[in-house]
Amino acid sequence: MGVEPVPNAPAAVADCEGERLLLVADYHAGIERVFRQQGIEIQSRSGKRRERLRGLLGETDPDRLVVLGDLVHSIGDPGREERAEIEALFAAIDVPVTLVKGNHDGVVEPVLAALDHDVTVTETTGIRLDPLGLVHGHTWPDPAVLGADVVCLGHEHPVVRLVDEVGGSRMERVWLRGDLDPAPFLAHAAETGQAGGEGEDATVDESEIDAEMVVFPAFNDLSGGTWVNVTGQDFLSPFLPEGLAEGEAYLLDGTRLGDYRSV
Repeated sequence: MGVEPVPNAPAAVADCEGERLLLVADYHAGIERVFRQQGIEIQSRSGKRRERLRGLLGETDPDRLVVLGDLVHSIGDPGREERAEIEALFAAIDVPVTLVKGNHDGVVEPVLAALDHDVTVTETTGIRLDPLGLVHGHTWPDPAVLGADVVCLGHEHPVVRLVDEVGGSRMERVWLRGDLDPAPFLAHAAETGQAGGEGEDATVDESEIDAEMVVFPAFNDLSGGTWVNVTGQDFLSPFLPEGLAEGEAYLLDGTRLGDYRSV
């Protein structure tokens, strides 16, 4: 399948250019501070997040950790709480890290540059590491990303609403997987003359698009999400749901739910 989810975890592994990767999305360090600003008292779960990620690194033994955007929660300059969480996290892991920059990672580079760690931060339009195309999902990807075998993204935080026989309901994080539909990317290219944005010169070539799309669940279980099986729910990404017209949903334990729209 190219990208293999880790059972019962919002993470996946993949082999890419001679490296074994552990991929996660939407870590959202420091999210509890926002809840407190809204009057919701919640104890920090930074230690639990860090230990969960460390456990996954130990379980999967990767050569590199890839974060598909939103490592921190503040869209602007990370605050003291977020900086402290990031410093503790990177002190606890011993593999190189690639951050595919997300919309919440606006000015995270100075924080990461001050760390004694091997960290690479990509453009928001993503990066191609054959056979993977990696992007956060809040912007149109670089055309090179679309030429990969598998396009991985976060940002959407996909969840489903499950209802039991007595009317009770619960939210479950899910993976979305399916063929990438080139139509919205081609339409965007026709409108703008390019699909990558942010000064990219390349354009989308339909003949080069034959990819699977994998939308990652959020690593942070406090970050909410898009109810993908609720009628009328607006998606966050500019190319979803159109870019994944025939996608299927999978629970973190691997249970296949079928077409995400009819779960």
